[in-house]
Amino acid sequence: MTDALRYPWDPEPAPVIMPADPDASPPAAKPRGRRPASVTRSLAQRPSSTAPNWLYHHLTVCGPDEQVDAFATAGRGAGVIPWRLDGAEVEGIVFHLAVAQPAHRRTLTIEGCRILARQFREKVETHQARAAALVGHSFACPFDLHVLLPVPDEILLLGPTHPRALTWLAVHWGITDRLRQVVVRDKATTGRRLPEGHAVTSYGFFTDGETPQAAIDAIAPRWPALRFRLVARPQD
Repeated sequence: MTDALRYPWDPEPAPVIMPADPDASPPAAKPRGRRPASVTRSLAQRPSSTAPNWLYHHLTVCGPDEQVDAFATAGRGAGVIPWRLDGAEVEGIVFHLAVAQPAHRRTLTIEGCRILARQFREKVETHQARAAALVGHSFACPFDLHVLLPVPDEILLLGPTHPRALTWLAVHWGITDRLRQVVVRDKATTGRRLPEGHAVTSYGFFTDGETPQAAIDAIAPRWPALRFRLVARPQD
């Protein structure tokens, strides 16, 4: 009944088995640049109840030691998009979904549906407050797009399922939700010897079927001394 709702605390994707050799034969890169308007419209209109199509990525960043360290520090965050959810709207959606059930299937009275919706709203608002409180205080996520390329307040006010919000994410990040299961990869390498005084760091993360190339294209010019390489690695 609540499939139409998405929240900042949605669970992480289930682990998947990656190819044995993560550096072998990456698939062809997706086209860069902003998506045509028709594509962003289709993303914005995609039902949120669609099952995730998890896609794994490697982002490798290399350059002078100090710059790599500075980027790694700057990119840490809570890993949360602090959407401003409207509690009254959530309560209304849940009530109408509950009361719309056929009479022979509905086990709640009208008043029971109201109570259910109110309780659901309270739970949502509690979780919302906890998630929003992490922003600026938690640095558990090693590569947080909202820290490096923040979603504007006027977009956050729309909520995570609003067509304008989804379109903004598609255009500016290249994805329509936050990164999932972000980790710093062990033994990161560029595949060749680095000059003296240079370092490399690499991240692994999941997205819901899209590649955040637009975000990397926006972030990279701010760090001209660094080289960024983003590769999608779907399962075999």
